[in-house]
Amino acid sequence: MNKNFVSRISSIGYAIIMAIFGINHFRMGEAMKGYIPVYFPAPVFWVYLVGAALILAAIAIIINKKTRLACYLLGLMLLLFVLLLHLPAMLHPTNPQMQALSMTMLLKDLGLAAGAFYIGSHNE
Repeated sequence: MNKNFVSRISSIGYAIIMAIFGINHFRMGEAMKGYIPVYFPAPVFWVYLVGAALILAAIAIIINKKTRLACYLLGLMLLLFVLLLHLPAMLHPTNPQMQALSMTMLLKDLGLAAGAFYIGSHNE
């Protein structure tokens, strides 16, 4: 088993996870709209837009077309989540449980962003 095979399988696994997250945005759009900051209009629209972006990035990775662009945009989107959603919620929590959840989500999205940037930087 060579290094490229392991990288490809790992990239596909990452893409499947992103696709599942994207599908969940469509399945649970109404429930997820509470995560959108109040200064964004039409919160369900943003939930669905993010879901579509996650699914499209997953497709790009799986079919290995425009993977670098898709991964860099996915990584940027995840970093924006860290800065616009999770960091403010962690710094100004409504309760200790929300602070812990926000920190968990912040670290998750940082890790996922790092993975996206890594896949993108190792794709031609």
